[in-house]
Amino acid sequence: MVVLAAAASLVALAIRPAAGPAKEPLDYVVVAGAAGLRWDDLDPQRTPNMWALAGKGSVGWLSVRSGHRVTCPADGWLTLGAGNYAAWDTATIRGQCPPAAPDLTEPDALGANIGQQRGIVRLNQTTLPYGAVPGALAESVRCTVAVGTGAAIAAARPFGRVDRYEAELPADPKTLLSSCVLSIVDLGAVTGSGAARQAAVARADDTLGRVVAGRPDRSLIMVAGVSDTSASSRLHVAVAEGEGWDGGWLTSAGTGRDGYLQLVDVAPTVLAALGRDEPEKVFTGRSATTVPGRPAELTDAVRGDHDADRRATAQRGVAEKFFTALAAADLLLFLLVVPLMVRARRHAGPRGPASPSRILIAVVEVALIAAALAVPAALLADAVPWWRAGHPGLVFVAITALLVAIGTVAVRFAPRYRRTLWPLGAVALIGAVVVGADLLMGARLQLNGVAGYSAAQGGRYAGVGSVGLGVFVAGMLVVAGCLAQWIRKPWRPVIVVLIGGLAVVMVGSPYLGADPSGAIAVTAGVCVAAAISSGGWLTLPRFAWATFAGLAVTIGFAVLDLRRPPTEQGSLGRFLTALADGTAGPAMQRGAAANGLSLVDSPLTVLAVVGVLMLAFCQFSPWGGLNRLFGLHPALRAAGAGVTVAALIAGFLSGTALTVAGAAAAVAVPVAVLTTLRVLDHAADRTRPISSGLVSSAPVPNVGDTRGAMPERAPGGKGVTVESRGWRVARRFARPL
Repeated sequence: MVVLAAAASLVALAIRPAAGPAKEPLDYVVVAGAAGLRWDDLDPQRTPNMWALAGKGSVGWLSVRSGHRVTCPADGWLTLGAGNYAAWDTATIRGQCPPAAPDLTEPDALGANIGQQRGIVRLNQTTLPYGAVPGALAESVRCTVAVGTGAAIAAARPFGRVDRYEAELPADPKTLLSSCVLSIVDLGAVTGSGAARQAAVARADDTLGRVVAGRPDRSLIMVAGVSDTSASSRLHVAVAEGEGWDGGWLTSAGTGRDGYLQLVDVAPTVLAALGRDEPEKVFTGRSATTVPGRPAELTDAVRGDHDADRRATAQRGVAEKFFTALAAADLLLFLLVVPLMVRARRHAGPRGPASPSRILIAVVEVALIAAALAVPAALLADAVPWWRAGHPGLVFVAITALLVAIGTVAVRFAPRYRRTLWPLGAVALIGAVVVGADLLMGARLQLNGVAGYSAAQGGRYAGVGSVGLGVFVAGMLVVAGCLAQWIRKPWRPVIVVLIGGLAVVMVGSPYLGADPSGAIAVTAGVCVAAAISSGGWLTLPRFAWATFAGLAVTIGFAVLDLRRPPTEQGSLGRFLTALADGTAGPAMQRGAAANGLSLVDSPLTVLAVVGVLMLAFCQFSPWGGLNRLFGLHPALRAAGAGVTVAALIAGFLSGTALTVAGAAAAVAVPVAVLTTLRVLDHAADRTRPISSGLVSSAPVPNVGDTRGAMPERAPGGKGVTVESRGWRVARRFARPL
């Protein structure tokens, strides 16, 4: 079974989408950038030049992530010229960004110099973790033209020299744009709102019109909103128009999503269009390509339901509040459940207090089910365009509450509800089905979704996110544990491996989850769960086999990934390549910084901590019933161990710290507490003696409804089963009637 898991994982991870055909190299590339330019600024009447160029060419949404937490204009232009995440300085930005103002001098009539360029290069090389080299794009071509201060930042070589510089674009720029193979034009910054913003957009459109009129033959024009202009991250304009770039969506291997591009992808795209080789170990971005599928009308592509910037902005405002409220609700609910658990445990005896009210127990069970369904419901809510409403937060809450209510009613009034494991298994199945169905449909619910990831943040654009991964792993392994509990012990690892192997395939496949590090983590969790699903502890041989399977998947995928060209390698292959040539330090620093940032900032960390504390109370408190639950259902103990291992490893490898664990805890812990409460409610049940004074040879431990549970070997019991121990206790204390 371990070998089967490893083989299934490698099959899923080895297959990657085929690259498109190479384009014929062009003679010139013109990059026209405007800080703050967004798609809602464009209009057929107010910006006719931009609108016509976008309608003819390929378009996309540009994520402007840089080496600075807030990408201001200087950071954006510097990142464009570096092909990597660069930063102009490390100043904290609150409110509006400062304008790009380099120390620019013109020592001759041809070019210019940026005085602080060497210090900026040193900052990015020694202080920031990305290893960016400002000016790498200019160093890759023979000659570069820069028009405007922002363009000078992008076109300056590492020692500060700008080959050709003009402060403003001439009325007839054809000669200027033909003097070098690469021209970079600053269209100005688009800031503010209202009439002032419209005037800035109109000036940028007029400048672009002159660029289009004076473009050289066989040239590619790229238009990019190169940065934000305030502390709020947005998605910006990306247009590419030229021979072979007509009418489609822009995409790249870095995003893996049609219609999305990164700012660091611009430099590799420039060199690919010119037929030049990329500098080794410098660029982080991937060359852009164009794919079909864009609506014929530009309005339909970037407005309405396709307005990704508006959706991402609304998601960012709602997501943090949602998960903070969920963490507070879970904490309050667990605090209310603790007294019920204490009373349920203490009533085991003739002089103990009465057990809690049945109505109160029923209400608490419904509340726990609703809490566990909150994250899957939030994911489903993104199927409705709530973000287009006047009050998007209120509409999202209403839709999510309705979906939670529907799911809770479906679980509560199911015919099998009284069975001990039904709420746990049903909620886990709902979470796994919701995330799995979304992956099969292209992860559209997670993209810019409250329970997904934001493209404006620049972390992920396709596949399964950290929240979805936590919900999916918890759901699949808990479902596997519940199903395994119904069959004989020798066959339980088979069920766990088959269901867990499906999870590995869906997470690791580039067509579905596109998360190789997540697939490795899930493989480790599945192997741990399979090793102890039949009972007992994680012994050294079992741990060795689980480790072997995890290493087999990791090494196998690494070998396959390293055999690909550098531009097609995944995250694991790129890291191992950097490790081999001694440049892995920045990648490790980025991972450590990302883990630390996620650990401090994310409310999902609070969910993870609250869930761990509640499970610790259930496990180690005298009133907790988790040990009893695991004794009766050891496959659930295996599922819990597998989820823990997978969530922690996935968070570490992806740089999201406890985010995956928090999402898993949000789904699994409330219903695990419900199941524990049910077990405690029957803690006082005893074997019933018969009238002759003898006891039954088959004791009846009425723990809820344990139909399907097999006699289990008690840990450390040396072959003594729970049933045989119960028979001995009953025989010792039985008295004639």
